[in-house]
Amino acid sequence: MYSRLIKPRLLEAQQDTPVTLLAGPRQAGKTTLVKQISVEQGIKYMTLDDQLTLLSAKNDPVGMIRDIDKVVIDEIQRAPELLLAIKKSVDEDRRPGRFLLTGSANLMTMPKVADSLAGRMETLSLLPLSQSEIELQTANWIDNAFKGRILEAAQLSVGAGLIDRVLKGGYPESVARETSRRRAKWSQQYIDAIIQRDVRDIANIDKLDQLPRFLSALCQTVGQMCNYSKLGGRVGLDGKTTSKYIGIFEQMYLLKRIDVWSRNRLNRVVKTPKLQFIDSGLLSTLLDLTTDEIQLDKTRFGNVLETFVYGELLKHTTNSDGNYRIMYYRDADKVEVDFVIENTIGDIVGVEVKASATVTEKDLKGLKKLAELAGNRFKTGLVLYDGTETMPLGENICAAPLSSLWGR
Repeated sequence: MYSRLIKPRLLEAQQDTPVTLLAGPRQAGKTTLVKQISVEQGIKYMTLDDQLTLLSAKNDPVGMIRDIDKVVIDEIQRAPELLLAIKKSVDEDRRPGRFLLTGSANLMTMPKVADSLAGRMETLSLLPLSQSEIELQTANWIDNAFKGRILEAAQLSVGAGLIDRVLKGGYPESVARETSRRRAKWSQQYIDAIIQRDVRDIANIDKLDQLPRFLSALCQTVGQMCNYSKLGGRVGLDGKTTSKYIGIFEQMYLLKRIDVWSRNRLNRVVKTPKLQFIDSGLLSTLLDLTTDEIQLDKTRFGNVLETFVYGELLKHTTNSDGNYRIMYYRDADKVEVDFVIENTIGDIVGVEVKASATVTEKDLKGLKKLAELAGNRFKTGLVLYDGTETMPLGENICAAPLSSLWGR
């Protein structure tokens, strides 16, 4: 069993907050973690995957909660009406640590939830395993980058080793499987299961068969600026339905929208966001991308590697000391930076992702432009590449191994 870096934050939240929600995709490890905590703390554990428990939650939520002192409730999104009963209970007894909930959908976007637990609940995210968790490393890459320190690779992965990590992704079940064929089989069944079952919990969709087709179409645009309404039209969806489907995939933690970075914050709102998948293993399955293809032609691997890096950065934001937002940069001249990480005071770190073992002057163009625009807000720029050495490449810009993401 892997040690999860979010656990200390979860225990900390329980010390002063009545309700703690651990949110994230199904099969990311939420149940394993909260069961462990329920045993350690001697707290009752309930899951809404159990049909009798779910029936009770839906038919008599107040009665179900009435006599409970402290409890862990797993998969709360299956009965969001239970949250109003929890609110009533908490308003009568505000002791911290009373309710530990998990959810496989973003509850804050569900109409029935609204702000029923505002001020009473803290939400933490548990995403699939990070490479740091797999390698038993605890250093936070983003916190260190803002301090001007690049982590030393604890377990170097280059070439075939890096490809293997990217195609595995971070879901515990996928990581545990021995062969790429078995991992792909699990990933496909996972995607089918959440579309056929979990989507029904959060959305009213008449034709579920449209979702896989649209998801497959989105995979082809990962990491790119795209007119998603136009893309939806190609698979027979109007703009309103396209937006609804993207929102559902976000709620299910399959992907996220990434805004463009700009010094003018209004421009961040009006410019086109990019979509980025959260797990490179699932994306590889959806793209039918294999090791054999990558070894012959790395053309499609670059976008999946970018997804892998995004997933790792996103996981670091969930247990960092600072609060960060991940964006991207692109200007009218098509000068780009893959990721721009911003902290609460507006300082930024730029990250460019390279699938090759060499770094050229061309790879620095976006970071240099970003540094010029951000001025003293620019803390460092990094080209993460398939190599082994950390090398300075100019003022506040350097190249570092992709393996530094799970370094020490």
